[in-house]
Amino acid sequence: MMDQYIEFATNHWMLVVAFIAVVYFLIQDIVEASLRKYQTISPMLTVTKLNSGNPIIIDVRETGEFNKGHIADAIHIPVASIEKNLNKIELYKQDDVIVVCHTGTRSVTACQQLTKLGFENVYLMTGGMQSWEENKLPVVVEKNNKSKKR
Repeated sequence: MMDQYIEFATNHWMLVVAFIAVVYFLIQDIVEASLRKYQTISPMLTVTKLNSGNPIIIDVRETGEFNKGHIADAIHIPVASIEKNLNKIELYKQDDVIVVCHTGTRSVTACQQLTKLGFENVYLMTGGMQSWEENKLPVVVEKNNKSKKR
């Protein structure tokens, strides 16, 4: 029986390598998810949380991106200046905090910073504003310091 496994592995070594890689990445993802101190949330669950509770949204994109469209009542703090702007959000340490960027990449750094700063209920919105807009959810556009919903 063992000979058949060895024969298969030598004849189909690319499949075996691909299988090992997939297993490795799955285990890595499971370990990473169990170690991180923040949770992930989809745009649709974000809407549910906004409608049923009182979470705050922190948008960590740059000013130009934020002004092109953001979630209503989002607090704008670029990811590089979270610690400098801690006074804007310090009161929300026990509240649900949902972090948003363009695609969800910069939010990882922001979520890690917020958990280190003592925020207890931090959520990363998967897919960021790109996913929010793909789901046709409402955004607020800044025009000459006036907000306009689209």
